Amino acid sequence: MAVRPNADMQVEAPGWLARIAQDHARVFFFSLGKLVSQPGAALLTAAVIGIALALPAALHLAVNNFQRLAYGWQDELQLSLFLKDEVDEARGQALAVSFIKRDGVKQARYLSREQTAAEFRELSGFGEVLDLLERNPLPAVIVVTPDASRSADQVEALAKELAALPEVELSQMDQQWLQRLQTLLTIVERVVLLVSALLGVAVLVIVGNTLRLDIEARRDEIEVMKLIGAPDAFIRLPFLYGGCWLGLLGSWVALLMLAVGLAVLQTPAAQLAALYHSDFAVQGPGAGTILLIIGGGVLLGVAGAWWTVSRHLAAIEPS
Repeated sequence: MAVRPNADMQVEAPGWLARIAQDHARVFFFSLGKLVSQPGAALLTAAVIGIALALPAALHLAVNNFQRLAYGWQDELQLSLFLKDEVDEARGQALAVSFIKRDGVKQARYLSREQTAAEFRELSGFGEVLDLLERNPLPAVIVVTPDASRSADQVEALAKELAALPEVELSQMDQQWLQRLQTLLTIVERVVLLVSALLGVAVLVIVGNTLRLDIEARRDEIEVMKLIGAPDAFIRLPFLYGGCWLGLLGSWVALLMLAVGLAVLQTPAAQLAALYHSDFAVQGPGAGTILLIIGGGVLLGVAGAWWTVSRHLAAIEPS
């Protein structure tokens, strides 16, 4: 049986939370439709934003990969301890065994005078010079490999400690170039942060300029809305969503650029690593970096829209 409408029945108005959700849903689809209706302008703006986001991200990935490579080289650092002539082979081997038991030492290998001479013949190409000498001038050597988990200062302290032993004539560890590389990478990291900040400002300007044109095109509409008492927050909302869409689309373009760049570099990098008997491979952005690019793009888009719209709304008054 159908229920007849009662004149006394009242429809309950939606709550404030429901009204806010309805307003945001309406503006969400309105701004998305506006973006789709102008694909050329939207893609062009997104491409410029994508370049501005991809450049610092690419520099950040380059620094991370060089740091991984430097850490790999640090694993191969070796300390050569040249023993005095009076140290016999038994004592040298005992020293090597004692070094392995030390904290911070990964490996220690004893090379007798004959073994160092054989390595010199094989690696230097001047083995004939040794044949001209009456005796082998090369000393016995203990090659110590520090633990990769040790810092540069700890490795240097270990080298000084071992070099001070009475059996050691001379110690050598060529790690200055690695320290210089790490210092250079630290400087590059600072430069990447500076470039990221500058390009972030560029994204704000790009989004602001795009929305400024949209504001001018809708100036009459904004004046009418102000005339009927619409608050600035209501007028500002569609432009904020527009900035959000531009930032999101720009971040996707940036990720696409990074993916293409990594695909182009993977094979040459693998071939170069193979020449040096290394398993190094170029590492792409992780989940955290991807979320940072997307979140940064959206945040910059919304911030640029807020800055531009707030500045222009203050100058627009109904006549």
